[in-house]
Amino acid sequence: MRTQADRLVDRHPALDRTRLLDDLVPPPRFSEARLSTYRPDPAQPSQIEARDHVGRFSSAGALTAPRRGLGRLLGRVQEDPEPRGLYLDGGFGVGKTHLLAAAWHEAAGRKHYGTFVEYTQLAGALGFRGAVDALRGADLVCIDEFELDDPGDTVLMARLLRELADSGARLAATSNTLPGSLGSDRFAAEDFLREIQALGRLFEVVTVDGDDYRHRGAPPTPEPAAPADLAALAGRPGATVDDFADLCAHLATVHPSRYGALLDGVTEVGWSGVAPVPDQNVALRLVVLADRMYDRALPLTAGGEPLSALFDEAMLRGGYRKKYLRALSRLTALAREAGSVAA
Repeated sequence: MRTQADRLVDRHPALDRTRLLDDLVPPPRFSEARLSTYRPDPAQPSQIEARDHVGRFSSAGALTAPRRGLGRLLGRVQEDPEPRGLYLDGGFGVGKTHLLAAAWHEAAGRKHYGTFVEYTQLAGALGFRGAVDALRGADLVCIDEFELDDPGDTVLMARLLRELADSGARLAATSNTLPGSLGSDRFAAEDFLREIQALGRLFEVVTVDGDDYRHRGAPPTPEPAAPADLAALAGRPGATVDDFADLCAHLATVHPSRYGALLDGVTEVGWSGVAPVPDQNVALRLVVLADRMYDRALPLTAGGEPLSALFDEAMLRGGYRKKYLRALSRLTALAREAGSVAA
């Protein structure tokens, strides 16, 4: 009989450079994502149009232009019938990641798929030149959740993408427009194209409008779990239960590139004593963990304060607000999934 719950704080995964490359595939939640399984909202024609754009893009095949440098590549881009790059712009939960994963699954050739953070972590582990050499030769490179809030990382990714485009890779990316910033107030696409500068001409921007499907017609946000719920979770194989403050402290000792490995073999996650995070550093680590949990579809049983209290108003108005709003959307969805598991 189990006498103590498994805990994430007892895990200390080591950096595995080979795994960083092997993991550049769509995560388990999107392992079966295909265009045929995308469910557009009938009230949002842009979602149907985006699916069709992705279909044309993923079936276009590898670049056929001679690989004679980025200048030649950019100079010829308007002659090509299909876009060399695709940028999916929209709010949270409109299916951009599903469409990006479907493009990866349905495209031919050598291909890589990762989040913006995973590519920057790869460059940190291998060095910039090492990352370029590892990715060079790909026919398609997909970047989910392209981020513009860290100038250094943005410049790094722009350089990396320029190198890969110069070698003949096609590029596909997603990013988020803040809820309430759609239509004439949309800035994400313009910011993206400006920040990647010369590469901007490679991309066709496709807008994906709509509401967050994770909460479309969903039941109310679950109430915080009772101690009995966490005790029951602790007795299930593959489940981990951690004190929230202890977990946040532990995350500071694990490089974010290893958060996926931290969750190896886990099927459900429990947090006791959830409370507002104390500062931005803790909050940003929690965002990365939330993304890795969501990728792996790990139901979350959370006790203490409501998940909506994790990030204070100053954080939700600050420069990382898109990350925090995405994390809240995903954690809430995982909490609902925990409720369905318990039921």
